[in-house]
Amino acid sequence: MEQEEKLKTAGIAMGSDWKVQTVGGAEETTDTVVDRDKVQAIINDWNAMSKKSANLTMEQYGPPNEAISSRLIWYNNGPWKRTIVYRDEIPHDFPQPHTDVIENYINYSVPPEMFSELAKFDGSVIVERTRGEVSSRCDMEAANILALNLMNDIVTGKLTVEKARDTYCEVTSAFMLNRPAPYAEKLQFDVPKRAEYDTDIIMIADEMAEEIIENVKDAVNPDNNQNTNYH
Repeated sequence: MEQEEKLKTAGIAMGSDWKVQTVGGAEETTDTVVDRDKVQAIINDWNAMSKKSANLTMEQYGPPNEAISSRLIWYNNGPWKRTIVYRDEIPHDFPQPHTDVIENYINYSVPPEMFSELAKFDGSVIVERTRGEVSSRCDMEAANILALNLMNDIVTGKLTVEKARDTYCEVTSAFMLNRPAPYAEKLQFDVPKRAEYDTDIIMIADEMAEEIIENVKDAVNPDNNQNTNYH
């Protein structure tokens, strides 16, 4: 890519950043739903756990908003910002052997100093700093509810990582034996309705920034640039 094209691309990126931070519309959701027969045709050849998770999620929330051969996606379903059921399984042995096939997302800002603690707690709890969200990926929605409740307890200082892992095992056992397990049944904290993006700070060199800004101006007002060339 030539320098001019690189600067134009950076200019478009800066323009997009300004637009979504001032006007909004950073993330759009799909409102329509996919025909159930089409979904069944997609998941027909999926492995047992992925197919089971897909059918359970449809029973609870209806058909997904998007469906491709590798995943089904729901938006704003129940307490979730987004839910994805995957065709492809990820092996995971905590707290017992299973495969991760369903991922549930919420808006949640995690302080950077807590990232390592959450990684120690559960490798399938995934933090997106810039996006301002956290997800949990497991074999069942209940396990994700549990993981996110414990994530919140770690971030807020209620539990250590070690205690959270022990609690995860205890609650999972209770849930599977049909004993009271509120931590696996409902999120125990308020979830923000809107994402709080962590956009970080600008550190680009002044000279480069000036060139990019000029390219942004040219891209936004091409007519003005042509008129200038005529004089």
